Amino acid sequence: MPPPELIGPQPPTTPGAIASRGSARAIPTDLLREASKRLAIMALMAAVLWILGTVLWHATWFYFHPGQPWRGLAAPDAIAAISAASSLGFFVYMRKPGRNPDPLLRVGLIYMVATCLAIALVMHVGLPTTESLQPQISWIGVVLLMFAAIVPVAPREMLVASLIGASMSPLAMMVTNVHGLAPLEALTTGMLMHYPDFLLAGVAVVISRVVTRLGQQVSKAREMGAYQLGDLLKRGGMGEIYKATHRMLARPAAIKLIRPEMLGAQDEDKGELTVKRFRREAEAAANLRCPHTVELFDFGVTDDQTLYFVMELLEGMDLESLVREHGPLPAARVIHILRQACESLEEAHSQGLIHRDIKPANIHVGRVGMQHDFVKVLDFGLVKSVKGERDGDSLATAVGRTPGTPAYMAPEMALGEQVDARSDIYALGCVAYFLLTGKLVFDAENTFQMVAKHLRNQPVPPSVRAGVEVSHALEDVVLSCLAKKPEDRPPSAAALSRSLDSINVAAWSQEQAADWWTRTQSASAAQ
Repeated sequence: MPPPELIGPQPPTTPGAIASRGSARAIPTDLLREASKRLAIMALMAAVLWILGTVLWHATWFYFHPGQPWRGLAAPDAIAAISAASSLGFFVYMRKPGRNPDPLLRVGLIYMVATCLAIALVMHVGLPTTESLQPQISWIGVVLLMFAAIVPVAPREMLVASLIGASMSPLAMMVTNVHGLAPLEALTTGMLMHYPDFLLAGVAVVISRVVTRLGQQVSKAREMGAYQLGDLLKRGGMGEIYKATHRMLARPAAIKLIRPEMLGAQDEDKGELTVKRFRREAEAAANLRCPHTVELFDFGVTDDQTLYFVMELLEGMDLESLVREHGPLPAARVIHILRQACESLEEAHSQGLIHRDIKPANIHVGRVGMQHDFVKVLDFGLVKSVKGERDGDSLATAVGRTPGTPAYMAPEMALGEQVDARSDIYALGCVAYFLLTGKLVFDAENTFQMVAKHLRNQPVPPSVRAGVEVSHALEDVVLSCLAKKPEDRPPSAAALSRSLDSINVAAWSQEQAADWWTRTQSASAAQ
């Protein structure tokens, strides 16, 4: 199967998470991955600078020594060439996908020390005279500060690595003996000469502590109740989805975050209304038990009023991705998917809940247990109740947000009229059209044109639009779902399911589904 679309476990104690001494809170793995990418870019820049610096040094030598013969390549040039090649190799090593960022960042500290050694050798092999022996800030100090700001490792590790890096100049002086000093004298002189680098090593530790604490604050901010957030997986119009895990049960989950301002709650009164309706609607969604409805584990509100839903882990992909990547689906598979979606909607409708945003991106298909092409309807967290409560507006409409997606919006919803189960039936008909043709029911240049076409235009039959043969019975069912008037559509999801079941098309079998997913997985692995 393709990798999970929503959530996989990311406990704070897993590899790839760095915590400072005395703190169990770790830096999120996605931040560590970003840091490893920055480290790779810095290695590439280092390779360029080694080459460019050497070329420019020789160019400036010719400028300041006109008429003198070229001195030829020297030991510093060889050191620069080796360092440039090593930096390029480190860049390639860091860019390989799928690596755990934690050991990569620690290898980065080794690379930092090696860079400091190369700089020290170039400095002292290139300046073997005693006139150069005076206190100075070298490029080693700059390197230490850059790594401290980019590589989020524990401060104690940065302390050890920075002290070793700063010691490279005195050690180079002692080992190479290029200044003609006794070994002990060279070491002492080197310590005094490069004391500014040791001071900058201390500054690097302070920077490292700041960077680590910022990462830990991000980790704390990502805690949602009993769940710990991991990698960001997806951004959408209503919020973001992160990997997560229950800190006690280690249960994999997905957390969708919705900030009140995304729903238009810009002031305190609207913010309170948003939270109130969120709790009411989340409780209603949590009571849905159909296996084809994504399971809602938990929900809540953080201290900063961020709303969150905790959902189950799903394997597979949404229908939007399925069609975009693999093209239109055969009629038998479309019927198989639609009937499962009908089961989910029928339960919700029976409890007075209308989804109002049925679209391919909100219908997931994949494997559950041993069943393939198992459908899960997503985003039941912002449903509308039609039971007639006094406070009956939905969360979205209560704060001024228009629900639904224009390409799948029923005419009555676009007009702001009363919606019921048949509004979801219309949207599901649009989904069926997309699955059969790979195209939207109507093409439009903007939202207003799209809404206008749903209000006035009659859809072109799927068989004509796609240019392929589609069962007349299936086409009639799909077009009936797309009727402008709600009373002309199937009266319920159950009725639509029965109509689909009566179509004389060979059923889509589990063997076909399993074979399709196996081939798709193999093709993805080969790429």
